Amino acid sequence: MIARTWRGWTRPEDADAYLDYVKRTGGRASRATPGNLGFYILRRKDGDRTEFVTMSLWESLDAIRAFAGDDYEAPVLEPQALALLARYEQRALHFDTATFTV
Repeated sequence: MIARTWRGWTRPEDADAYLDYVKRTGGRASRATPGNLGFYILRRKDGDRTEFVTMSLWESLDAIRAFAGDDYEAPVLEPQALALLARYEQRALHFDTATFTV
């Protein structure tokens, strides 16, 4: 399993609109892609900005490419999302995952 993470920041007044937008678009598109195993949005106050971390879980890099394209490390950002973001990471990160049980 591969975890894909990406971070972006909004102005506080844009945070709710951005969260709603990601839920309706990127989250929905991610979950609809074969090979997606989950999609999560983390949110926190970060100084004068609101930070968002998206994390999605995938069966393979091929599944990620089906969602993000051949340049799978590029973030998937639509113009409406870009209008709400004050800053964002230029690349998504990918991690092999391990599961531990107690």
